Amino acid sequence: MPFDIQVTRTQEPKPRPPAGDLGFGRFYSDHMFLAEHDGRGWQNPRIVAHGPLPLDPASSALQYAQAMFEGMKALPGERGPLLFRPEMHVRRFNASARRLCMPEIGADDFLAALRAIVRVDASWVPTEPGSALYVRPTLFGTEAYLGVRPSKKYQLCIFTSPVGNYFGPTPTPLRLWVETEHVRAARGGIGAAKAGANYVAGMFASERAKKAGFHQVIWLDQNHRDVEEAGTMNVFFRIGDTVVTPPLEDSLLAGVTRDSVIALLREWKVKVEERPVPMAEVAEASARGELKEAFGTGTAATISAIGEMQWGDRQLTLPATREIADRLYRTMTELFGSRRPDSRGWLVPVDP
Repeated sequence: MPFDIQVTRTQEPKPRPPAGDLGFGRFYSDHMFLAEHDGRGWQNPRIVAHGPLPLDPASSALQYAQAMFEGMKALPGERGPLLFRPEMHVRRFNASARRLCMPEIGADDFLAALRAIVRVDASWVPTEPGSALYVRPTLFGTEAYLGVRPSKKYQLCIFTSPVGNYFGPTPTPLRLWVETEHVRAARGGIGAAKAGANYVAGMFASERAKKAGFHQVIWLDQNHRDVEEAGTMNVFFRIGDTVVTPPLEDSLLAGVTRDSVIALLREWKVKVEERPVPMAEVAEASARGELKEAFGTGTAATISAIGEMQWGDRQLTLPATREIADRLYRTMTELFGSRRPDSRGWLVPVDP
């Protein structure tokens, strides 16, 4: 039996944000889902008004960064909201939880919670092209104990936010700085988990790049040789007629959009290789005129074309024509707006 979820609706609903000016993470819907784990199982699943949560200052989330999240989308459909590939997000959430010594959530319970919170706040699902209701399941340790060990108590919170494209309503090709000093994650670490600690680890280099006029950074591996990610996105390069992307090692996040892009490219008979991509290879391909495109993929950004990369004193400028990235962006946007048939079953109704 999935969660028996108690719903208490807010008595003070919020005004809806203006259409076309959502930004990313600026607005939050009326409700949130909560449940607690006491070391034996999940308790008291409920939906209540969105608001602050109490947290002891000695909790493992604050003291030892035992905290993680997932990011997914709810989209408008003719018969109600749709979730994009929720089962894959549930699997990734539980993989992150295992790596961080946190309790997993049964798939049926998790899907019931996702459906319930989106159903309650269905009126918050935006309908403008390129927008979505971003769903943020969050899990963190709450036990007040300063010994270094996993918490014995946890809070699960799922809240939602109506969002536009991460890089703005009319995103331009990204300018990226290739980071050769800091690393986002190392092999054997927690880079493959969607842990909050991974994101703060990248903030210093990202902020430095932004101050220099770049949108984000290209992350290299711990040896500063192979490309790993582009900011918070997986990254793809089209070299000649082949699209290449770094393989999923334990320092890379297994992107749901990444997986979807690879599936689409293979359907289109585009050659795709998942293999190590040395930054030197990318630069050499650019010098020969064979670097045709580069783009990032992610839940927040969907498909973001890369227009320029700065690697030390070498500036790599990408062609203005972006056949593959533009086709992918158009396909995903049309799918999300229910303007393209969902032949792969990626869109799952909230109310089956």
